[in-house]
Amino acid sequence: MRDYKQTLNLPRTDFPMRANLVQREPEFLKFWENISLYTQLMEKNKNSPEYILHDGPPYANGDIHLGHALNKTLKDIVIRYKFLTGYKAPFVPGWDCHGLPVEHQLFKELGLKKSQVNPVDFRKKAKDYALHFVDVQREQFKRLGILGDWDNPYLTLQPEYEYYILKALAELIRKGYLYKDIKPVNWCINCETALAEAEVEYDDHVSDSIYVKFKLDEASALRKKFNLPDDTYFLIWTTTPWTLISNTAIALSPQEEYIFVDTEEGEVLIFAHKLFPELQEKLKIKFKTELQTVKGEELEGENALHPFLSRKSRVVTADFVSMEEGTGCVHIAPGHGEEDYLLGKQKNLPMLQPINDRGVFENVGMFSGLDVWSANEKVKQILKENGALLHSDKISHSYPHCWRCKSPIIFRATAQWFMSVDRNELRSHLIQQAKSVNWVPSAGLQRITAMLETRPDWCLSRQRYWGVAIPSVRCRKCGESILDDDVVENTAEEVKKAGSDVWFIAELSRFLPPGFKCPACGNSEIDKFEKEMDIIDVWFESGVSHFAVLNSKFGLRYPCDLYLEGSDQHRGWFQTSLITAVAITDCAPYRNVVTHGFVVDGEGRKMSKSLGNVISPFEIIQKYGADVLRLWVVSREFSQDLRISEEILSQVVEAYRKIRNTFRFLLSNLYDFKPDEEMVNYQDMDIIDKWIYSEFNLLAQELISAYESYDFHKVYRRLYLFMNETLSSIYLDILKDRLYTLHPQSSLRKSSQTMLYRLASNLAKFIAPILPFTAEDVWRSLKNKDGNDAQVESVHLATIRSQEFEFVDQEVLNEFRKLLEIRELVMKALERQRERGIIGSSLQAEVTLNITLDKLYEFLDNYKSILNTFFIVSNVRVQKTSQLSQPEMLSEGEQLDIIVHKSEYEKCQRCWNYTQDVGKDDEFKDVCLRCAQVLRGIK
Repeated sequence: MRDYKQTLNLPRTDFPMRANLVQREPEFLKFWENISLYTQLMEKNKNSPEYILHDGPPYANGDIHLGHALNKTLKDIVIRYKFLTGYKAPFVPGWDCHGLPVEHQLFKELGLKKSQVNPVDFRKKAKDYALHFVDVQREQFKRLGILGDWDNPYLTLQPEYEYYILKALAELIRKGYLYKDIKPVNWCINCETALAEAEVEYDDHVSDSIYVKFKLDEASALRKKFNLPDDTYFLIWTTTPWTLISNTAIALSPQEEYIFVDTEEGEVLIFAHKLFPELQEKLKIKFKTELQTVKGEELEGENALHPFLSRKSRVVTADFVSMEEGTGCVHIAPGHGEEDYLLGKQKNLPMLQPINDRGVFENVGMFSGLDVWSANEKVKQILKENGALLHSDKISHSYPHCWRCKSPIIFRATAQWFMSVDRNELRSHLIQQAKSVNWVPSAGLQRITAMLETRPDWCLSRQRYWGVAIPSVRCRKCGESILDDDVVENTAEEVKKAGSDVWFIAELSRFLPPGFKCPACGNSEIDKFEKEMDIIDVWFESGVSHFAVLNSKFGLRYPCDLYLEGSDQHRGWFQTSLITAVAITDCAPYRNVVTHGFVVDGEGRKMSKSLGNVISPFEIIQKYGADVLRLWVVSREFSQDLRISEEILSQVVEAYRKIRNTFRFLLSNLYDFKPDEEMVNYQDMDIIDKWIYSEFNLLAQELISAYESYDFHKVYRRLYLFMNETLSSIYLDILKDRLYTLHPQSSLRKSSQTMLYRLASNLAKFIAPILPFTAEDVWRSLKNKDGNDAQVESVHLATIRSQEFEFVDQEVLNEFRKLLEIRELVMKALERQRERGIIGSSLQAEVTLNITLDKLYEFLDNYKSILNTFFIVSNVRVQKTSQLSQPEMLSEGEQLDIIVHKSEYEKCQRCWNYTQDVGKDDEFKDVCLRCAQVLRGIK
């Protein structure tokens, strides 16, 4: 028996089966660097329409984590796709370099507290620290394959950027948005600074839950009116006992009914009637009789006695009093809550604020020297001693924490600079502009408008060292704080030359314009003014990046096309950018906003060191390669939280392997194909190739649509299904016979090779934004390229032309979908015979299709010449019959019998088909006539 192996067109390629991504990806990075890929892309598309994705700056603090990898990969997919489709798509990466994230880590490393450092020396250390991590993160992002202008990023510590921060501030001052006031703000006693809403995280916290009696004033007319005993009390509930030290009022709901209830102890308690059943159950108090019921507004103006301090608490009414929990009698401390503060202003209540920056009480007798948490126990002790503590318990609830040090925060009234969101009708303009933006997912619009509708004024000042100072001046004569736009403009010019340290180093006279006066008292003596040292919120710094970066210096424009960040940025960067942009320009800074979820573990839990479930992106890269990490990013719907675990990664690795193997098959059958000379026109293609031509064009249209709508999971899902099922399981399996056994120059083989080339080159382009390293590997192995791509040295410099995929032969698609349905039934029938031991390979089988309907018979008869190829069997007979014995049902209701039996013919030793003409050739006795003809042709 002859060995015909050398006569077959067996696959060969230099595209490795094993990706070795960990070793080879750095080689591709070096290649891109050597050819100046990003510069080439910008030059190639320099006259094309622009697409501007503005990078939200991560903190220059520590190594990148999986959240960073997720975010930058999604951005990179957008940028690479836009370049591939002909856009000029500059990507200027940025870093947020100031503020608590850097300070907190640096204080931890130094082992010092804020009060123990010299501000100027500390700022130098902070700058060095931030720049170090800019370099660290830059290299880490580059290792992920992120494409961008890495040599020219924007940094919020650059003097030119700091200049724009102050220019934006001056513009807001001119428009009347800034003011200084004493009111409660989020305050971190650990970091000793005010916090904005975006800097507050909510986490579970165990708090005291106490019910306290405030005695009705002895002079109250209610006593006589309702014949009340001496022991008559308003009952309040609070979870912050320490704030009782600053209590000045009790708030009731004006229209709710309040009940006077007699207890067995001879006391009368006053609380909301609606909460009677709940309180009776919770407090375990035996009530005797309901003495009286009145509306809250009838009790306004009464006074109660503070339970342990020598002062009175006024009874007032407020619409915010809830009937959901508590007693309906709310303890009011205007110095420790936003609603309390506003009510205090409305009702002219005293605002007491006896704690310092570190949360320690000062000048309040027995509480002096205690921090707020220690004071909780002291307050409960005194309440108990005074008989005012009716009930005490602990509750676990969601409570605000500092975003950096993770400590629970307090509300504390301090003098701060604020930006009004209601001046100049800004709030309504913000909502209007938000509605003009395309939010993906669409629920983002509802989320941000709800936040804009209720958000307070923005607290801009911070009592920290590392940041851009607010150039406010204090008049020593009258104590007025002055924030003057000319002073800010002068400071901006000085900062542009010398950096923001200049405010902390230079004399005040350097910043004051000629003839500067205090607007309150008219003081014009320079030595009677002093600099204030608060810095501006880092969220303001990043929030004006549109002002500082979306300009010609960076090759960008305003407004940009896209902001793409985590969903938490609705309350962060999306919102701060919108507020500053609309206030300054009356226009949203972005046209589209896309959000992604958070990275969680395989069980959906937040990643934390305490749970031991943190996975570093570099663990994944060093084990599997960056392309596998990038494939994981799109393997799930990214608008939701993305789960990751070893099991999930193993699934991604398997999907990657299948994609790679499909590429390898395509490439290994193109080694002798010359696209410029041998491409077959569509009209001359074999019908099977015409089918896949239309299937692929349809896929390409879907991929373009999915990319355009940021639905990258759909891109992955459709690519994977097409490559693994349509190609590997069907089309490529069908092609093996013609590719391996026909004459190398056979028109049928060239038809299929034309399609394989078209698939390999275009699939490489379509998958390049997701798997840039693998796509480059494919491109490198695609030896011969056609005219359009012949000189393109990188797949990322190629072009996806949507017009190339417009033609779809719907008739061919419809007919092949019916053939595929029949093929699936034939495969099942073959498998049944294989399980019975009747056949081994499908080529041992012959298939008979018995049909009763003329229409189905004519349809299959038209395709009978390809059915054996399509089903991968040695022979198929299509027979008309009057009756079916074991009918199979098609989706359109048609029926047919599928009969599989083992071929009675001999096996061709070259192509392995079983045919009746094996042995009929005089020269080649053990092959079929088709193979004999090929053998003579290749001699």
